[in-house]
Amino acid sequence: MPLALLISSHVAGSQVGATAQAAALTQFRIDTMVVPTVLFGRHPGWGVPGGAPVPIEVVEGMLDGLEANGLFGLTDIVITGYFASAAQVRAAARAIDAVRAAPRDGSSGRKPTIIVDPTMGDAGKGLYVPTEVADAIAADLIPRADIVAPNAWELQRLTGAEVRDPVGAVRAARLLNKPVIVSSVQRGNEIGVVYADRKEAWLAAHAKAERSPSGTGDLLTALFAASILEGQTLSYGLARAVGGVAETVTAANIWNAPELPIVAMAARIKQTSPTVRIERLA
Repeated sequence: MPLALLISSHVAGSQVGATAQAAALTQFRIDTMVVPTVLFGRHPGWGVPGGAPVPIEVVEGMLDGLEANGLFGLTDIVITGYFASAAQVRAAARAIDAVRAAPRDGSSGRKPTIIVDPTMGDAGKGLYVPTEVADAIAADLIPRADIVAPNAWELQRLTGAEVRDPVGAVRAARLLNKPVIVSSVQRGNEIGVVYADRKEAWLAAHAKAERSPSGTGDLLTALFAASILEGQTLSYGLARAVGGVAETVTAANIWNAPELPIVAMAARIKQTSPTVRIERLA
């Protein structure tokens, strides 16, 4: 079975961060190893979250334990997300290097894929991590990424380029010189996700929802990671990932659910959605 290393937040009562990603990846028979950067009771958007950041010595100790058990050599996907300190970011960077350097069975022919979600802020909120954390992500994790997964605001902060529409998202993404999936890209009454690398670009868009629980970006990253491990084409993998998020948000609104109903939507997150339009960009 594929194995994913998730270095991000663990939130007991909210489907965000590594909590949401582990729930989603399980539906694709992908085992997960969660190294939490914070232990919260609820998403901070609800108020004081409870809990606390995980001390750096605990994060490093957990990563050391995984490595000592030979699990880095079995890791197929690494996803990084929310960090509470620059020291945690540097620990994640060292872990990425160790995963890539770990001996692995050559019979599989699969190298680990590193997906960096530069979780640092959003439109209307601005930067919601300390500046030193955002700077460490840009300096230590972005260069190590195989795929970068920012929202539009984060991409703009990383590149300095405006991201107002899909065309702007493609231009900004290509400044990073590596594959990028950009969420929260606006176009008229639609919202979507842009994939861009040096050769091609795609937009998967759908109508904006009235309300969207927190964690959609985390879910998107996990679903796109699953498509990579399955060997899906870029366009299909993007359409399915965006469709899974859109269907889950729709269900949350219909059921008046305060959090993303990821487990309840297990069957739908593995299928494309008729509400999502896929379009190739120049």
